Amino acid sequence: MKPPPFEYRVAKSVEAAVAMLADAGGEAKVLAGGQSLVPMLNFRLLWPAILVDINRIPGLAYINEGANAIRVGALTRHHQLETSPVIAAQLPVLSAAMAHVAHLAIRNRGTIGGSLTHADPAAELPMIALLLDATISVSSPKGGRTIAARDFFLGALSVALEADELVTEVAFPKLPDRTGWGFEEVSRRHGDFALAAVGTTLTVSAGKISQARIAVAGVDERPIRASGAEALLRDSALDPKLLDAARDAVRTGVNPNSDLHASADYRRHLVGVLSERALNAAWQRANV
Repeated sequence: MKPPPFEYRVAKSVEAAVAMLADAGGEAKVLAGGQSLVPMLNFRLLWPAILVDINRIPGLAYINEGANAIRVGALTRHHQLETSPVIAAQLPVLSAAMAHVAHLAIRNRGTIGGSLTHADPAAELPMIALLLDATISVSSPKGGRTIAARDFFLGALSVALEADELVTEVAFPKLPDRTGWGFEEVSRRHGDFALAAVGTTLTVSAGKISQARIAVAGVDERPIRASGAEALLRDSALDPKLLDAARDAVRTGVNPNSDLHASADYRRHLVGVLSERALNAAWQRANV
């Protein structure tokens, strides 16, 4: 299949890119890795008048460690996250999740900015950004702003970006001391989108959970935090009874769809099983 006709423009700076987006009046799309955009063009699910290629903008592919956060440029490829020693040491749940993203050829091209702005509800990176309370920096002709991940994802393939805004960086806060993590995913085949995925972190102090975070994907119109289950876990030790209650709270807090891959009931059951496994793993790692 072939894409619809479009005008191709190359931006060599962030300022040039956002100016092109503004001039297009909402009729432009950004080309980064192209792993989602190009198939959608070929299937004629998108009909942009202009493609703005940002791959020649210098300085947008990096992983920088600061005192409190890891900052990642928007053109950083998935494989760079997967193999980064900094990410493995500071945000191991992100490293684990990246290994589940599609296949190596796609991870070599797909970008962090592209994945976040595409906002597929079954994708790993939006879920992990939500789990880790990431903030997303964007630029426009009017200047820059930051958006919390919890406010960025509005629905399936929908984010809180204006037509003239470009994602430039994502900041992931470092995990507190004595924080364990878990990541679990089920897909029909390795590399497929998740039927359900769960990421967790548990911070433990004096034998009790002081902070609990649970994010899920593939079971709602966007990645979501299981806030009810998180509240249940705080200020307690993880015992079998509490684990059962948290699992059930995760299940009741999601609203999955049925499709040709799985029913809503199966996805709801699956996310409970995966959350139980991920919480167990996080508890064990936090208590090592």
